[in-house]
Amino acid sequence: MSEAIGADIESICRKCGDVWHVVVSKKDDKIAKVQCKQCGGVHRLKRPGGAGASAAKAPRGGVTTRKSAAAKAPPVTADPGRPARGYHPKERFAPGDRVVHPSFGEGVVQSVQGTKMTVHFPQGERKLVHGR
Repeated sequence: MSEAIGADIESICRKCGDVWHVVVSKKDDKIAKVQCKQCGGVHRLKRPGGAGASAAKAPRGGVTTRKSAAAKAPPVTADPGRPARGYHPKERFAPGDRVVHPSFGEGVVQSVQGTKMTVHFPQGERKLVHGR
């Protein structure tokens, strides 16, 4: 039996990471959208532990997921000889550079591909533009 609209439910928030939500809409007796009690964000249900609305879909046979080379490689450590630099999209960065972002804090550049770079921050990896 599915929870009623307005009921409290556990779901992972994609914005703030909180787990307490309220059911805001349903479709065919399944929860369609939930609202985070912390930040007010509305999104699909994502149950803690990976069981959620998207987990109900069975994977297609023969389809494999491809991981990027950056995901397979060990994380790049910061080069202590390089000072931390403030992030700006026009600046160019290299792997090992320390970056100070106004929202994400201090991170380390993991990889660079063209005008995009992957930066590891304490809360996770982010893709940012550089050298534009």
